[in-house]
Amino acid sequence: MNTRQLFFTTCLLAGWVVIAAAQQVAIKGSNTFGEELGPRLIGSFTAARPDWRVELESRNTGHGVQALLDGDCDIAAASRSLNEDELRLARSRNITLRSHSIGYYGLAVVVNKESKVRNLSDRQVRDIFSGAVKTWSMAGGADAPITVHISSPAAGTYLGFQELALEKRPYREDAVQHASYAEIARAVSEDRNAIGFVAMSMTPHLPVRAVTINGVAPTSIAVSDDLYPFARMLRFYTAKGRETPAALEFIRYVRSTEGQNVLEQAGFVRRFQRRLSLGMETP
Repeated sequence: MNTRQLFFTTCLLAGWVVIAAAQQVAIKGSNTFGEELGPRLIGSFTAARPDWRVELESRNTGHGVQALLDGDCDIAAASRSLNEDELRLARSRNITLRSHSIGYYGLAVVVNKESKVRNLSDRQVRDIFSGAVKTWSMAGGADAPITVHISSPAAGTYLGFQELALEKRPYREDAVQHASYAEIARAVSEDRNAIGFVAMSMTPHLPVRAVTINGVAPTSIAVSDDLYPFARMLRFYTAKGRETPAALEFIRYVRSTEGQNVLEQAGFVRRFQRRLSLGMETP
């Protein structure tokens, strides 16, 4: 083989390496994304790309951001914005984290199906989860103590619900923490005096009942019209300048019409839909 043939062979082999690498994406982070929406999007994406491999690990937002900063994933899925510790760590490593909005999610407040409570005001939710109200008789229910179930502190929705519903007040000290929405729902389903919160999109499939908030049901339409109070943005984070072509292609798919259709079918709200209803520019 002469020098020219060797050069072209080397380039061809290098090209195959790039192609192979471009067919793999690793996503870590929020269970709000990972429990239902992530698998649906990945399934739809890979259906037309059978040679692609998209790996998903769902624990919590903080785990995903840390993995991204450590170089252990391509995309961090997040149900909250970055906190000061994460921003500080990124700066210390000379990494700029880039935010990609992909849609909106809502958090539904759920009670046991035997509960007589059908509606709560946002103030009642705040007081129940913060501990100011500890019996159902103070919130339209039976004369019984309220048991509160919440996400673990590492989950994005721990802070998310605290900001949305508690006005950043601390959760009541005896609130029971869980690693997933499924665990919260199971605990609430087994205790007629329990209350918790789960992803709005999951409520039709769980053995609990969502209550209305200020008379508004947790639906995509209510989120779109800015009527339901417990909703916020869902994001992907990448390390700016270090994104792989594969990661960027997956993000483009999720933000495309097809990907947004999948997101909407899973009970989430399109990234444009809510901002347009507010007359604001979409990030």
